[in-house]
Amino acid sequence: MPKMKTNSSAKKRFRVTKKGKVMRGHAYHSHLLTKKSKKRKKNLVKMDSIAKADEKRMKRLLTV
Repeated sequence: MPKMKTNSSAKKRFRVTKKGKVMRGHAYHSHLLTKKSKKRKKNLVKMDSIAKADEKRMKRLLTV
């Protein structure tokens, strides 16, 4: 039986922490940045954990 493959689009968008939480980046930080405040742009850079309801599905895509 062939090996299971990690989902390529998921591995580019999400990462799993040591404790097992799945982290994601924020949207709205790629363009039209001049109208956004410094505080807002700074907070968009940070990673955030995904919703609890989606966690099991994302881990299945990321782990083989």
